[in-house]
Amino acid sequence: MTANVVAVARDSGHRFGKPVADVITLRAGLGVEGDAHFGATVQHRSRVGRDPSAPNLRQVHLVGAELLDELAARGFDVWPGAIGENVTTRGIDLLGLATGTVLRLGEDALLAVTGLRNPCLQLERFRPGLQRAVLGRDADGTLIRRAGVMAVVLRDGVVRPGDPIEPSPPPGPPTPLQPV
Repeated sequence: MTANVVAVARDSGHRFGKPVADVITLRAGLGVEGDAHFGATVQHRSRVGRDPSAPNLRQVHLVGAELLDELAARGFDVWPGAIGENVTTRGIDLLGLATGTVLRLGEDALLAVTGLRNPCLQLERFRPGLQRAVLGRDADGTLIRRAGVMAVVLRDGVVRPGDPIEPSPPPGPPTPLQPV
């Protein structure tokens, strides 16, 4: 199966979900044009309070449609953009990517995966039980965060539903994703 973009979303305000769009424009070093998290430095409200000069490693949020399908099957009312992602994907194991994996979306856009989204209390406020549903434990008891991955934009580009996604692993030994 070829990996592709299912939906794209953006929101100019700091609200939890993002409305889907026909197209989004990605800007190198900044993120999704017209999105509240657009910027070279941190834009997430909780992180701005800690250090407003920190680099924005969370410019683009990607979530697999497979997770949304699983959550819907478990009775959660979710859809593309509902949990705040900018790009909903299908056919790529986002959580299995290494830190620094480059994703080509569509013809031009390049993203570098920076880490995992840490499932926050906003998920619980949106749908009771959702935060727990996107957390798990592996056989060793290690916490698994399944609420998607974060990335920075390396090269400008326009992204639309149906666009292909091509991953390129970083050079050297892979570094597992950590929360950013």
